[in-house]
Amino acid sequence: MQRMDEPVLREIVLVGGGHSHVGVLRRFAMNPLPGVRLTLICRDTHTPYSGMLPGYIAGHYDYDDVHIDLRRLAEFAGARFFSDEAVGLNRDSRHVLCARRPPVPYDLLSLNIGATPQMHRVAGATDHAVPVKPIYRFNDRWLTLLERLRRHPGHQRIAVVGGGAGGVELTLAIQYRLQMERRAAGLDPEAVAFHLVTASRQILPTHNARVRRHFERILRARGVHLHCDAAVQSVSAGALRTTGGSELEADEIIWATQAGGAHWLRETGLDLDDDGFIKANDTLQTTTDPNIFAAGDIATLVNHPREKAGVFAVRQGRPLAANLRRRIQGRSTRPYHPQGKWLALISTGDRYAVASRGAISFSGRWVWRWKDHIDRSFMARFSDLPQMPVPGTRQPAPVALTPADIETLSASGMRCAGCGAKIAATALHRVLARLSKGTDPDDVAVGLDTPDDAAVLRLPAGYSLVQSTDFFPAFISDPYVFGQITANHALGDLYAMGAAPHSATAVAAVPHAHPEKIEDTLYQMLAGALNTLAGAGCRLVGGHSSESRELSLGFTVNGLLADDESALTKSGMRPGDALVLTKPLGTGCLLAAHARLAARGRWIDAAIEAMRQSSMAAAGCLREHGATACTDVTGFGVAGHLLEMARASGTGVELDPDTLPLLPGVRETLRAGIVSSLHAANREAASAHLDAGDGLDHENYPLLFDPQTAGGLLASVPGANARQCVTALHDLGYGDAAIIGQVVDQGQARVTLRGTDAHHRENGGREWESNPPDTFNASHRV
Repeated sequence: MQRMDEPVLREIVLVGGGHSHVGVLRRFAMNPLPGVRLTLICRDTHTPYSGMLPGYIAGHYDYDDVHIDLRRLAEFAGARFFSDEAVGLNRDSRHVLCARRPPVPYDLLSLNIGATPQMHRVAGATDHAVPVKPIYRFNDRWLTLLERLRRHPGHQRIAVVGGGAGGVELTLAIQYRLQMERRAAGLDPEAVAFHLVTASRQILPTHNARVRRHFERILRARGVHLHCDAAVQSVSAGALRTTGGSELEADEIIWATQAGGAHWLRETGLDLDDDGFIKANDTLQTTTDPNIFAAGDIATLVNHPREKAGVFAVRQGRPLAANLRRRIQGRSTRPYHPQGKWLALISTGDRYAVASRGAISFSGRWVWRWKDHIDRSFMARFSDLPQMPVPGTRQPAPVALTPADIETLSASGMRCAGCGAKIAATALHRVLARLSKGTDPDDVAVGLDTPDDAAVLRLPAGYSLVQSTDFFPAFISDPYVFGQITANHALGDLYAMGAAPHSATAVAAVPHAHPEKIEDTLYQMLAGALNTLAGAGCRLVGGHSSESRELSLGFTVNGLLADDESALTKSGMRPGDALVLTKPLGTGCLLAAHARLAARGRWIDAAIEAMRQSSMAAAGCLREHGATACTDVTGFGVAGHLLEMARASGTGVELDPDTLPLLPGVRETLRAGIVSSLHAANREAASAHLDAGDGLDHENYPLLFDPQTAGGLLASVPGANARQCVTALHDLGYGDAAIIGQVVDQGQARVTLRGTDAHHRENGGREWESNPPDTFNASHRV
């Protein structure tokens, strides 16, 4: 685990979450290099282990059994995780070009991105076939295909193109799963016919004759139609045509062959083979650029060509990690020699497997159990992560130090405060030059594009200024996404008041590091913030930047409110109003779980998407439906913010914990006893004005005190408009918006939890949606 207070001198960027890179991450976690930071760029948070994919398709494993959680593994390794997709390289400036973020700089780069289907080579294949690769995208395609086939009452024909181990295993796994599913649904399990099509003269061409004969017998026994020496020339809806003009009718076509390198690699200047794979030497460095490494399926070892198999990607993890370490330290890299023979354990779908190694072959159910043990042991290395001690003081990594490195290290022990902590002017000017695009609008007289000491804004006649400030340290490792969320969090105060965002100033703090690393981190963070601000029509007009022990960001945001419109304050709630919440809850406990490595990556993905979602459209919708009061749910939690509204309005509120919308993973996190560090203080502050009743034991009760980052809007809406308002919010993309309670006349500011008796639970806690709150009376109170 990397120390957070060590200045970053070098950056190793890993593109792709393949089998080699997960090994690199684990090895750097167990033995980090001071001053060296890893960044993982991968589109998907959960990467599948190819060795268990057939078992997953056959139904022997669930999703988490066969997927490695990259976000969690990166957190364990002290690495940054960027959820994005590489689309190019600038080798001159050493930057990775990404689909949805600014370029990412590297000192060393490693590519482990797998293979890409080359379906464009066969007419119609892209439009009418389902590709297996890249494997990390196959799950969604498989689930869609399974849903189509499992309930189809009639006969179906499935063609799998590809006679290698992958195509054979896939055919048998799909057949096994569909027969089980259809039998359970009362459908004929034999009504689905399977065809295995290969351009080779025989299946499994890289395996020995005994293995081939064994699988030929199994395929025949299972009723699979085998088409050898049948290269596919074209694919159309419902059919494929092979060499010689033969046509095979098929309702579903699965493509498990003809994979190559990603198309964008052709523009990188890297030396590629005929299939677009990167040529690499024995040290796993590319033959073109010694600062770029390649491993797994994307690499072709020019001196030791091997078939594309997961076993090689797994075994390359160790030498890849070692050579990245040696290269970043300025030492000579060492050659890796892949084995000439390797063990392949090929499953048949029904918990039976065949072993193949050179001329050796054996089979049985015990072989499947052996394979299962090997696979589960491999996956346990990335799911059962050990508790790592807090790193002590270490000497700086023996990297080849530049004068800037020496200056950075010598200054790291004692950093100045006050204005001595400001980020260097040259770095700041370069960042601002990259950020400042376009011309300031007329109402910004002096803004970011000038070097003046303060911004000058012209307020339009007939408008009032609405202003708010927010600031907090980073809670995720991606500075670009952190910038987006922080800006969105600050804007939430303006939306809650009914103001239109106008301008903002930023306060940014970046940990001490090599000057280039400081500059890039600041740029990434502010670029993310600008992305959000620009989407809201808000102009960044100035700010302050400094060094700090941790990455932090905050904004003072300015909004405009027309003088003929009243601000939507917290004091307007009226008895009979419904309480509408626009976003799900749980970011506080989920982020706490993430810090403890106790959250699944997809839970954090969902939380990030919720935090990035703007409340602009929600604010307009609430106003259109007559909202009488509004706030954004942030640090004090639902209970704390409701109490503020109740005090300001002189009312009470009744809240139904059954109706609280939750982010994925929240219940699992709360059941594990994980809550935010602010939870106890929030609960203590609200307890004197909270009547919990029998809701004290409700599983959602702790969420009342969960601090939210960039949380949703909480508004009181006239009861007669509430259901229509929620429907409109759903249509605008706020799919979790819900009525969570009502405003009552209690004569004092209190939050009362509504009873959760059996009748109420049977109705799903949705009585307020079928009975508008304005029809309620005192008998409904606890």
